[in-house]
Amino acid sequence: MNKKPKLTLVLLSFILLSACAVRKNESAVPGKEAVKTAMQNVFKWQVAHPVVGNARNGDDWARSVFYSGIMRAYDQTKDKSYLNEAVRWAEALNYKLANRLRHADDHTRGQAYLEIYNIKKDPNMIAGTKSVYDSLLKTPKAGRVEWWWCDALFMSPPVLVRLAEITGEQKYNDFMSKMWWDTTDFLFDKEENLFYRDKSFFERKSPNGKKIFWSRGNGWVMGGLVQVLEHLPKSHPDYKRFEELYLKMSKKVASIQQEDGLWRPNLVDPLEYTNKETSGSSFFVFALAWGINNGYLDKTTYLPQVLKGWKALNEQVNSEGKLTWVQQIGAKPELVKSEDNQEYGSGAFLMAGTELLKMK
Repeated sequence: MNKKPKLTLVLLSFILLSACAVRKNESAVPGKEAVKTAMQNVFKWQVAHPVVGNARNGDDWARSVFYSGIMRAYDQTKDKSYLNEAVRWAEALNYKLANRLRHADDHTRGQAYLEIYNIKKDPNMIAGTKSVYDSLLKTPKAGRVEWWWCDALFMSPPVLVRLAEITGEQKYNDFMSKMWWDTTDFLFDKEENLFYRDKSFFERKSPNGKKIFWSRGNGWVMGGLVQVLEHLPKSHPDYKRFEELYLKMSKKVASIQQEDGLWRPNLVDPLEYTNKETSGSSFFVFALAWGINNGYLDKTTYLPQVLKGWKALNEQVNSEGKLTWVQQIGAKPELVKSEDNQEYGSGAFLMAGTELLKMK
């Protein structure tokens, strides 16, 4: 009797079962405790290692984004260590926005302030933010003038929609929407479904002759867009436009994820800078996961990419909890080193983690 066919069948079955197990493992949402631990490790390390310079007015936004992520982490986990740290930071700043009245970067603190207000209900926590925007509403400028760089769509719009939600005053939503769409009409490339960082990139090309679309710049837009969709009433006349923009960008961003699960500094020319980059990648994982959780994106299509991205991000967190490969403060695709870290990267990582926690 020839036993070879039986042995071959057994071996084949083992290989197939092993392959199925690997695929199942790769498509499985990570356990909640594992995600919480990853978030806590990054949070604790970053709090213990504040970036020198981010306390200065000009770079205040870089730290403020971290605290936006911290408040999202608290909202999802109810872990008081997040809330206590955010309150400590906000109280040290007296719940005031930074100094430049008309500069969107200096509005970013308001994201965390308004989330803290939703818990504490102290009017003093939002008084400064409201005062700044009331002043701007009296002397408005066009979006392409005031929010002339795409990063601004993360910094200011999420504050405005929260302020409208808290106060019930729709003037903040209307102002936000008018500004947003003027900026979008100015900076959005309808062929690529991506945003130029600012007008200086309209005609510029990479050394390889490709257009230049900065990863973190588009990450800023998607991070802001998600928050607008969360807080803007669905009855608002422009809500569908925001939905359509989100879907266009999500499809494009998902299509250019790299094999290692991350995105490169120049989204449409990954060969310009081949190094890893985790701040833009964190925002993309956050935004795509949010879309799955809220029924905008097909889970079968997009979940594998979210999980691949989340796995890749965690591989860039060292044993101490430091998120590495974070492009430094800048305005275009650039070289990133393995040791590079910044507080906004950790904030985006926390945002991504909160959406992983919501997945089933």
